[in-house]
Amino acid sequence: MKIFSTNTIHVPKDISNVTRIASDEVAPELAGMTTAQVDHIWHAVEGLYRTGNHPMLSICLRRQGQIVLNRTLGHARGNGPDDSKDAAKIIATPDTPVCLFSASKAVTAMLVHLLSERGEIDLLDPVSQYIPEFGVNGKRRATILHLLSHRGGVPHIDADVSPELLFDKEAILKLLYAAKPVSPSGYRLAYHAVTAGYILGELVERVSGQSLKDFLQDNVAKPMGMPCFNYGLAPEFRDLAAMNSATGFYPALGTNAYLNHVLGGDLNLAVNVTNDERFMDTICPAGNIYTTTEQAGRFFEMLLNGGTYNGVKIFDPKTVFRATLESSRMTLDTTLLAPMRYSTGFMLGANPVGLFGPMTAHAFGHLGFSNIFCWADPERDTSVSILSTGKSVVGTHLPALGYLLYQISKNCARLHTKDRRSIFGYDLASVPVAH
Repeated sequence: MKIFSTNTIHVPKDISNVTRIASDEVAPELAGMTTAQVDHIWHAVEGLYRTGNHPMLSICLRRQGQIVLNRTLGHARGNGPDDSKDAAKIIATPDTPVCLFSASKAVTAMLVHLLSERGEIDLLDPVSQYIPEFGVNGKRRATILHLLSHRGGVPHIDADVSPELLFDKEAILKLLYAAKPVSPSGYRLAYHAVTAGYILGELVERVSGQSLKDFLQDNVAKPMGMPCFNYGLAPEFRDLAAMNSATGFYPALGTNAYLNHVLGGDLNLAVNVTNDERFMDTICPAGNIYTTTEQAGRFFEMLLNGGTYNGVKIFDPKTVFRATLESSRMTLDTTLLAPMRYSTGFMLGANPVGLFGPMTAHAFGHLGFSNIFCWADPERDTSVSILSTGKSVVGTHLPALGYLLYQISKNCARLHTKDRRSIFGYDLASVPVAH
């Protein structure tokens, strides 16, 4: 095992040769922006790619419902740090599917909220009301709401996490049913990186009578015209999928210790599992939705629009409002070891600086390991997805990443109240939040 290594990709001198621009971009003026503002954001994306930490980097940015950026940089395959110089290099396009990792949690959470909207569950019900096997060893009082807000008391799988375990949903569920909570439900904020997703996914399947894949397809993906938006990846899309790579500075002792604390596995496990077709065959509710950058952004645009996309109602506006409303003030997350704000299913931004850039207290979204960002910001009327295949935890990309988030916040100015869209009759940007 290497104690310390630095993994970067070969960055072409002329990156325009590995840049692809979708045909659905509109003139910035149609989105209330200038060409200069969009260019500032795109140049920041290019700067992030030039750090050499991402074989593929992509962005889809909507403002006022209009796509102003839908572009990819780099290669879907063949230009990872471990690829040979002779490897076939496949340039990524806006149609390249990417694993969302933990950004999948936001989608799973909304499926749970959809059951609540339909009156089939109550979020205050104990999970054991629907999954009796879960209500043992001190978990009987854990509610659906506790799991959605990372307060379920079972943030880790009490076993050695191997690829084979992650490919076996039933084996993981048995471990979680038997698990003893590390704290009383509702007591401690601790990011449930994998665990809550499996229980919430099982809840959706038992209540709906459908597989999680079919439930997502029927209620979200098909109505929104997103054929590649699902848990795992259908065989017909696999030749297009982007491969993930371990990149950046890699102090193995520190990085792996942290990732084992959060995920239950090291960096190579997290990367290699998502490149394995067995993972594409299974359902991991907390981490294996594969989709394109535009489709990931489309999902958040739909939420920003109160649950409707192109005139098709996916969620009731009240459901979106409830799902994105702050559930607790900024609190130390004892898994991530960082202060976090959550709603019941989403990570929230913050002022003066948050996960989604400066002055983003009303933004809601989710990160994915390790440089995936998907969010919507009602104050700016923006929905953004930034997907990448370089799994840098620590690296030279960090200043460039911060600069990109800054440029998005700066150049997508906060709108006057009269110009903002509202969700369920409320301007989310007028709802008080705890900082």
